[in-house]
Order: sequence, then structure tokens, then C-alpha cells
Amino acid sequence: MRVLLIDSNHPVLHETLQLAGFTCDPYWDKSADELQKLLPQYDACVIRSKFKITKEIIDQCPNLKCIGRVGAGMENIDHVYAASKKIICVNAPEGNRDAVGEHALGMLLMLMNNLKKADAEVRNNIWLRAENRGYEITGKTVGIIGYGFMGSSFAQKLKGFDCNILAYDKYKTDISTDFVKQVELHELFNECDIVSLHVPLTPETEFMINSEFISKFKKPFYIINTARGKCLNTSDLVDAIKSGKVRGACLDVLEYESVSFSKTDLSKTPEPMQFLIKSDKVILSPHIAGWTHESNFKMSKIVAEKMVKVLSGI
Repeated sequence: MRVLLIDSNHPVLHETLQLAGFTCDPYWDKSADELQKLLPQYDACVIRSKFKITKEIIDQCPNLKCIGRVGAGMENIDHVYAASKKIICVNAPEGNRDAVGEHALGMLLMLMNNLKKADAEVRNNIWLRAENRGYEITGKTVGIIGYGFMGSSFAQKLKGFDCNILAYDKYKTDISTDFVKQVELHELFNECDIVSLHVPLTPETEFMINSEFISKFKKPFYIINTARGKCLNTSDLVDAIKSGKVRGACLDVLEYESVSFSKTDLSKTPEPMQFLIKSDKVILSPHIAGWTHESNFKMSKIVAEKMVKVLSGI
């Protein structure tokens, strides 16, 4: 069987596939049009984010049996239609759960302790101590929306901070543990000081964090988004930061990720993005929460092993 490698990944991916007897063609230097013409010749493919597998592409690929996504989200694959064609889609949320949990916690600590601002000031010989007094996670109530691999990993990382952890997941039951309490949304609205988002991007979750959602919180709160940028309405978030309803935001993903950030002319970015860039109440990172050296290996290995099972009929 032949596997088309559409995106570059850790070498363990194609090594694992080749060891199982499959032919792997690393064509990550090809354009989307070239890849679309090549794909019908293959039994399987491996993607990350740059290539979308649509219904139309699936219809052109009668030999396709498996699609591997090195990552957690599956929004760039029409996996429902793929399943109807008996094409099995696999991903690797197990592989980057620890990376995402640690990154979310790191961003939160950075924000609540004014580390970004204080670091910049000290480098310019500005020593402001009282002005940079931070807040502790200890004793706060943290709400986790979406309790899959990522949400549960974040909860585990918070375990030693002596905080109250609430988890809401519309599609899960019995997720309470000795340190996590499963709740309904209204309890998050009433209790939370910190909210972390860990949901996939679907029609149901697109812009779920908006002005209406934010207005339901009883207390001002911090928000973390390491899920998908379009789960959060940036303009509404900016309004909430300006009003004080949101005390600060940790954003690894952005609504505007389709915009080229390689340009240095910030005047061409949307106005809400310009606010985020300038604000000391916002911590930004370039969609790297799940992309550590360790997760790079683990995700590639896990996807390859799952594909071997599918293609071998195990």
C-alpha cells in the first residue's frame, strides 16, 4: 500500500509506516493542486493543517482507505463523509495533551503574575514592584469547558495548585474525580475566576465565546483559549477586556489565523487584533500549545501506529 505524506512530520512517522511494509512518498513540497492530482493514486495520506480533504476530493479517491491527521482537531477533513465511504480517519489527541495542558498553565501564570510586562520593564531598567503585584491561582475557581484529552490534562496540571476545578462537557458524564467536579454551565457562570476552553471547532462551538456568553459570568474572569481561534469572537473579547468583565486573556489561537502574520504592517490587521497586540492584559502565542519537541514525536508515532492497524486490517 502507498501512503502520501502531505505535511512534514517527525521521521518516526514514515519509519513506522515503512517498517510495517508500506511505501511512503514525502511530497510536502507540492502545491495543493499537485497533491489533489496525486492523491487518487494512494491508499492513505497523512496531513496536518495546510491541506483540506473535502467531499469533492474524497470522491476523486476511490482507493483511499485511511486519513491520518497529526494533531487533535479534525475540522480540515470531511470526516463524516469519509466515514460514509468507509474511509477511516485517525488523529492523535493523546500525543499533545501534556503539551497543551502545560502551555495553558504557563500562559496563565505569566498573565496573572504580570511576567510579560515586568520582564520588559526590568530589561529597560524599570523596577516597579507594587505595580506588578500578581494574583495566585490558589483558592481560585477554574472552569474547564470541554473535558477530553486537553481539558483533563489541564485539570491534572492544576491539581497541585489548591484551586477549585469545575468541568463542563455537554457530551460526557461521570467525569468528576477527587479533584474535579462536573457541573452545568450555569455553575461555571456563577463561580469561575478563570475559564479555559478545550473544545473542537464545529458549527456548534464556532464563536461560542461571545458577548452574550461573557455577560453571563457573575465575576470578572480570566480566559484561556488553546482550542481553536474561531471558538472565540475577538471583537466581543476586546469589548469585555475594556469594560473589565474579562480581566485578561491567554490566546494561543486566534480568529485571524488565516491572515498572514509575516507582514510587519500592523495597520493591516483587524482593529481587535491590534488591541490584543498592544495590551498588557493579553498573552499571545502562535498556535504552539500542542507543538513541543516531545509531542512532535508522540503525535507522529501514534498516528502511524493507528494507520498501521487500519491498513493491516487489525
